[in-house]
Amino acid sequence: MKFDLHIHSKYSYDSLLRPDTIIKVAKKKGLDGVAVTDHNTIRGGVEVSMVNKDDDFVVIVGSEIKTEYGDVIGIFLTDEIRSQVFADVVDEIRNQGGLTVLAHPFRKGIVFPRDLLGHVDLIEGFNARSPKNLNQKAIELARDCRIPVTAGSDAHLGFEIGMGRTVTRTLTRDEVRCALENGETQIEGKESSYYLVHGLSVGTEIMVSGYTVLKGALHHTL
Repeated sequence: MKFDLHIHSKYSYDSLLRPDTIIKVAKKKGLDGVAVTDHNTIRGGVEVSMVNKDDDFVVIVGSEIKTEYGDVIGIFLTDEIRSQVFADVVDEIRNQGGLTVLAHPFRKGIVFPRDLLGHVDLIEGFNARSPKNLNQKAIELARDCRIPVTAGSDAHLGFEIGMGRTVTRTLTRDEVRCALENGETQIEGKESSYYLVHGLSVGTEIMVSGYTVLKGALHHTL
């Protein structure tokens, strides 16, 4: 079974992906499930879960939180993560029964403190938006610290969905969780052109911000 464990919806400031589109594209690409991990909110994951009517397609609610040590993903969440301080983020994730994922280590030159890796449940060993050498460093870090790995596309655009995949032998939500915790998964994928997809995301962010400002100005005028 194949899962993309890092996807952004319209509830991220740099994505326009609708919940129904995520499910449609994911199924078309042969995925058995997704984790929707919007920036600092679970709204996308919750909505995708509500839109999903297929009992054989798994939707995992998550969020990607920016901390002082880089981005941390919480998966299997039920509530919003309020803090952006690493230690508190970990506590919030675990208090609601979620798993903590160190997202795309080494990107932007960030080096996560090794003495804090004991607080991480999983490391994102493959991120389709990361260069091959950084993905390799992430895999080596996970291997050295004996931490299970995940893979995800980090999709902000439809064509990116499925470019990073976590493979398991199980399908149900609970079984997938157990497989992740026990390292009973494999990762696979194909790196995208970082500068292309990042540029498109920045363009989306500018467009959304401009629309929001214009809407506010028109509302104020009227």
